[in-house]
Parts: sequence; C-alpha cells; structure tokens
Amino acid sequence: MSEVLDLPMSSAAPDQAPPRISEVKLIVPKRHGDERGWFSEIYSARTFSALGIDLGFVQVNHSFSASVGTLRGLHLQRPPHGQAKLVRCTRGRIFDVVVDVRRGAPTYREWFGTELSAANGRQLFIPEGFLHGFLTLEADTEVIYAVSDFYAPQCEDGVRWDDPALAIDWPLPPGVVPSLSAKDKVQPFFAHFESPFM
Repeated sequence: MSEVLDLPMSSAAPDQAPPRISEVKLIVPKRHGDERGWFSEIYSARTFSALGIDLGFVQVNHSFSASVGTLRGLHLQRPPHGQAKLVRCTRGRIFDVVVDVRRGAPTYREWFGTELSAANGRQLFIPEGFLHGFLTLEADTEVIYAVSDFYAPQCEDGVRWDDPALAIDWPLPPGVVPSLSAKDKVQPFFAHFESPFM
C-alpha cells in the first residue's frame, strides 16, 4: 500500500498560508525489506484508482544526467496529446517541480517542488495542466517517468526555468550554473505562454 502526502503549493503572498492542491500527489510506496534488500510495488491500477488516479500509462521514459545541476524543464504537452506523468528517481537525487497552468484554478501559476531520490523512493503524480521540470542534485542521476499519452513533438511547449514571474526556488549548489538543453535556453517567459488548459 502507498502513502499519499498533502502538497502545499508556493504562496503568492509571504504572509499567507500556501494553498493546497489535491490533483498533484506525492506518493510514497511501502518498502518490504529484510537482510537481502527490499521490494516495493510502485504502480497498481487498483491502488492508484483508490487515490483518484484513473488513467492508463502508455509510455515509460528513462533519463540519465551525468552532472550535478542538470536542469530539464519546464515542459508540457498541449492537447490533444496532454500528458499526465508519474515521476520517480531511481539513482541519485532530483528537485522535482510542477507549476499549475490551469486557467481559473485557485493555484494557477503556483509551483510545488520536492526532492525525489533513490533513497526516499517517493513518486510524484502530475496530471495534465502542469509544467514540469527537475534539477539534479547528484551526479549520475537517473529518472524514470510513465506518461499517459505518447510523445508528440508538435504539441511540445514550455516556459523558462528561471522566470521571475514564477520565482521557483531551485536549490542550486553554490557555484553551480545549471546545465540546460539548447531548447530550454530559449523557452519563452510565462507572460508569453498561453495555456490551453482550463
């Protein structure tokens, strides 16, 4: 059985309690261990359905990042090929971030970030309507994520990782400059991003 943790999003005003969002779920699969190691059930349609996640995953992606400070994001796929994701780190550590871009949502433009690692075994479920990105906190980090629709390059979209309008507090180690793909270096600012999600 898995535990689900309550997720606060970042607050727009520092003197306000951060709003909560129920659609994004931080899932902690139980580990059954002995002197040999452990076993963990990381996905069960029955368990996920009980958590309100009723969808099928059609593709599983695996990324490797050699260096600390590799930053991938912020990305999403637009309809008709929007993707929900189930993200887990199988080697090393990442700071995983989502941004709510569902127009009209009470947490619109708010972000949530958490550490996923091979050690903590946590998984982040991200529904459609959220930008996603992550920063590697250790060298030789591997991330596996299942998605609910196939990769559709014509539907790719994104926003700059360092957009001041989002003010994401990335935990970059001192002196580390993030390593970005050519695509992520030229992503638009949020002010020029038109979300297709309601």
